[in-house]
Amino acid sequence: MRRSRLTDPLRRPAFRRLATTYAVNELGDWMGIVALSVLVFDRTDSAFAVAALFLGTRFLPALLVPVLVARVEQPPPRFALPVVYCGEAAAFGALALLADQFSLAAVIVLATIDGALALTGRALTRAVVATLLAPVGELRAGNAVLNVAFTGGAAIGPGIAGLVVAGFGVQSALLLDAASFYAIAWILFTAGPLPQPEPDPGRLRERLRAGLAYIREKATLRRLLIAQGGAFVFFAAVLPIEVIYAKQTLGAGDSGYGLLLASWGAGMVLGSLVFAAVRRAPLPHLLFFSTLTVGAGYLGLAAAPSLAVACAASVVGGGGNGVQWVAAISAMQELTPAGMQARVMGVLESIGAAMPGVGFVLGALIATGLDPRAAFLVAGIGVLGIAAIAAPLLGTKWPQHGGTGRPNDLDADGEVMVELISGGRSTRLEGEGSTQSKPEVTR
Repeated sequence: MRRSRLTDPLRRPAFRRLATTYAVNELGDWMGIVALSVLVFDRTDSAFAVAALFLGTRFLPALLVPVLVARVEQPPPRFALPVVYCGEAAAFGALALLADQFSLAAVIVLATIDGALALTGRALTRAVVATLLAPVGELRAGNAVLNVAFTGGAAIGPGIAGLVVAGFGVQSALLLDAASFYAIAWILFTAGPLPQPEPDPGRLRERLRAGLAYIREKATLRRLLIAQGGAFVFFAAVLPIEVIYAKQTLGAGDSGYGLLLASWGAGMVLGSLVFAAVRRAPLPHLLFFSTLTVGAGYLGLAAAPSLAVACAASVVGGGGNGVQWVAAISAMQELTPAGMQARVMGVLESIGAAMPGVGFVLGALIATGLDPRAAFLVAGIGVLGIAAIAAPLLGTKWPQHGGTGRPNDLDADGEVMVELISGGRSTRLEGEGSTQSKPEVTR
């Protein structure tokens, strides 16, 4: 079969719409992250309050996502996805009202609702993309394109958000964020029919149990998810204290905070271009070396004497992030058949949201007891330690099926491969990936 070119998925109108909304979604996510972080810190002057915000946007939604994904995978995606994004728009509209009448509890509740909807939307989008591209062997190329769109949003989103917050205020930023999600809903609703993964028949509880049983039965998939969850703790430890690091440690202000995040996003763009260029390279190699790069970036941030040096270190770490997250997602999709895509992606999003909660608390404790630099130092050492421990367990080869989604091929002949996790800054690491990743812990 002819290997797909990077531009092949863009010939498909449905994929172009999905890629466009993925980029706009990332811009909106960063607008919300920056605005809410500044709002909470300015009103409370507390690292723990910012950590509580991140727990609300990540950890608590993770408990709801598997159930929500199992629910929304049955209606046609053309209708299910717009409803999800309209829900996010409504949540940010309500958060904008709280900018004048601040209540930390109300902000966290609304952030939790938005976080659950955001993770559900990303999981369903990835499932639709896999259903569209896997049968024609274009999944890896499509993931590379989505990663470029995702990291492009991460590169300019924080900078735009910092400027909007500094120039027009938190409320304007949150209202603009709500508008972006309504735009996404309209783009998808007018896209026409979207390919739908065919979930197993049965009730919600039965389909949810079937998805979890599938993960338990596939050793490679299960071990990859477990390893990724453990590493997310260190990847996320710095997220709640970045605003404090930028504004107090470096004395850079709101715009400096946005620039610091934008530098990480710029690195992610470079990393995404690297993945696009070497997307046929073995996934174990990509995951291992990109993890080392993220760790090096954190150590650079720990030692940075100025905003300029910190931004340079962020570019390095973001470059590793830009390779790592998309490589992990590609691995998950290649291990999963079409009917399980949404549920497996939902579990991945849940892990990427829940485990960073431990990191949020860890980072806040270190920053409060010592200082933000110490949090970056611990995170960098932790990431490098995970890479060192996982290196002997890495498989030397990863079967490449062009995203066929035939998991039995990867588990064939009784071979067990344990893969290093992807990094997520939300997922910047959410991370897609955001990162996040966001974490997308999307960093």
